[in-house]
Amino acid sequence: MATPAYQVAHLSPILRPDIINERNGKRNLLGREVNGTPLYCRSLQGIRIIQAAAGAGRTMLISDAGQVYAFGKDSFGEAEYGVQGTKLVTSPQLVESLKNIFVVQAAIGNFFTAVLSREGRVYTFSWGNDARLGHHTEPNDVEPHPLLGTLENIPVVQIAAGYCYLLALACQPSGMAVYSVGCGLGGKLGHGSRTDEKHPRLIEQFQLLNLQPVVVAAGAWHAAVVGQDGRVCTWGWGRYGCLGHGNEECESVPKVVQALNDVKAIHVATGDYTTFVVSEDGDVYSFGCGESASLGHNAIADGQGNRHANVLTPQLVTSLKQVNERVVQISLTNSIYWNAHTFALTESGKLYAFGAGDKGQLGIELVNNQTERGNPERVDIDLS
Repeated sequence: MATPAYQVAHLSPILRPDIINERNGKRNLLGREVNGTPLYCRSLQGIRIIQAAAGAGRTMLISDAGQVYAFGKDSFGEAEYGVQGTKLVTSPQLVESLKNIFVVQAAIGNFFTAVLSREGRVYTFSWGNDARLGHHTEPNDVEPHPLLGTLENIPVVQIAAGYCYLLALACQPSGMAVYSVGCGLGGKLGHGSRTDEKHPRLIEQFQLLNLQPVVVAAGAWHAAVVGQDGRVCTWGWGRYGCLGHGNEECESVPKVVQALNDVKAIHVATGDYTTFVVSEDGDVYSFGCGESASLGHNAIADGQGNRHANVLTPQLVTSLKQVNERVVQISLTNSIYWNAHTFALTESGKLYAFGAGDKGQLGIELVNNQTERGNPERVDIDLS
């Protein structure tokens, strides 16, 4: 998962026992000082990592034994005004409060962190003041709290965290369903309003669309789902065209992206006003904010000097076609800040990067005062 100034290279479902990392060497968020060159995190030698979650200032790693390691800022979320926790943890440390929970996934928002247990239970840290996530806790609380409400007796199979909200893909007797909780600004909770939800609430629109969700993604301010039939739905804040509906309007309930009607999607990734869709053929489509060339279209400057136009409907990322391999997964910046960049993983485990690289976050060398890479370039690591 990508964040503004660094990238944890751990995308493939075929997993390696070590984590490779690279980042801006100024802030020690990846456990060691490095500048743009991927390096193994030696302190995790002998531990097999199955999932990595990267936030704006914190990284969490999940081992195959269900243990969680974290480094970066020493809190699980930011306060709404100011930073909670000024200490930096510069090497992966076991999260003691999760030792008795077998964790299979972590998701990091801005104000909170969430983890998913092997049994399908969701636990959250921080942002509990005013019961925003169904519990009353301090922003710097380090104890996990079970997500209460309708999901207490419904197993969850995937979670996704946006800036200030959480999505959960759950397995119900009638099929898969999506629940949302948190801040409703922009309609990103998908219930037809902009009202906050303090407990998980079922997004009913998928039943009306006759769509069975199988993949869920939470961007900073918008969300997306891939259906079992390959359809893609988006909703939330539509700024820069990140919903793919040909405009910049907000959508308060999931809406099918009509421009992808002839595409059978298998994967979707959402970031800060950007969206990527991967088809079953390995083609990649992107739309939304074109800043820093992170959409992969490498646009030519127009008469006003604007090289990175916003894309209001899905466009094929032709530059990824040139790698002559099937893309299976995309990871991109999920932050409201800057340094937008994107990674593409191929079927054979090759990793390609493009977008902003001024903080070393691409893992490739930029020359002649370059600050970004318009076309995908191979990162010199093997994730097969």
